[in-house]
Amino acid sequence: MKTYNELYLTARNVLRQYGVESCSLEARLLVAQAAGKSAADLLRDMSLYTTPTVENKVTDYLARRLRGEPVAYITGSWEFYGLPMTVNSDVLIPRMDTELLVDAAKSLLVGRKMDARILDLCCGSGCIVCALGHELPATKLVAVDISASALEVCRKNLASNRLTSRCIVMQADATASPPLSIGTFDLIVSNPPYIPSGEIMSLDSSVRDFEPIWALDGGKDGLRFYKGILKFWKSLLRPGGYILFEVGEDQAETVRDMVLAAGFASAETRKDTQGIDRVVIGKMYDMEQVF
Repeated sequence: MKTYNELYLTARNVLRQYGVESCSLEARLLVAQAAGKSAADLLRDMSLYTTPTVENKVTDYLARRLRGEPVAYITGSWEFYGLPMTVNSDVLIPRMDTELLVDAAKSLLVGRKMDARILDLCCGSGCIVCALGHELPATKLVAVDISASALEVCRKNLASNRLTSRCIVMQADATASPPLSIGTFDLIVSNPPYIPSGEIMSLDSSVRDFEPIWALDGGKDGLRFYKGILKFWKSLLRPGGYILFEVGEDQAETVRDMVLAAGFASAETRKDTQGIDRVVIGKMYDMEQVF
C-alpha cells in the first residue's frame, strides 16, 4: 500500500504528464475527495498508509480528469469567495472573475444600504447570492433561475452556508416578465449566459463537453439575456437602485450603452484581474433626480 503522500505524488505526476497546469492543486483535491478528507486533514495524514479502495478511487478520478472532466465536477465541490460550493453538471463551475461582481456589490452597499434587498438573476449554483449573503448579513435575498435542477443546487448551497432563512428561491425566465409576487429591489446582480451561439463549439472541451450549454449560450449576439433583463426586470429596481452584470470579453461597451439606453442615470464598468472590462454597473435615478 502507498502512503497518502505517495498517492498524491503519483496523481500529480500523471496530471503533469498530460499537461494539467494546476496539477499539484488538482492532485490534492482528488486524493482528498477519494479519502473523504478535507485538504487540511489530508495534509496532516500524508505519512499514513491509504487503502486499496482509496487508491482505486483516485485511479478512477484520474481517468475521468484525463477525459477532460473538470475536477470540480469530479469532487462535487468548488470554492467561491472563500465559501464551499456544491457543484454538478447542472450548473456552471464558479469562476474567480465572477467574484468581481460580489466586490462591486459590496462597494455600492457597505456603509450606504446594509439591509438592501438583492436579486440574483440566472443564479445557477447560487455562488453569488451566497457570497453576498455571507458578506452582507443584514441583506434580504432572492435567487432566480429558469432551471429547476440548478435551483436544487442553489438550495443546497444556501443551506450549507446557513442562508436558507434569508433567501427566497424562485423559478423564472430572465428574458420574460417576472413573477408578480417578487417585489422590488435595491440591487439586481446577474451573471447571465453571454457566449454567442456560434462560439459555443470553439470553447475549451472541458467547458463545451461538460458544463451546461444552456447556462453559456447568450443567443446569436451573446446579448439576449441583457436585453431581456433590461426590458422586463428593470422595473423592479427601487429609485437609486443598481443593476450589475458580468459581461464577456469585448461586450462591456455595448452592454453599458444598452443600460444607458434603458433609462438608467449612469453606467460604468470595472476591470477583472486581467484588465478586461468584466462588470457593468447601472444606477437608477433616485427621487431627487426624478423630481
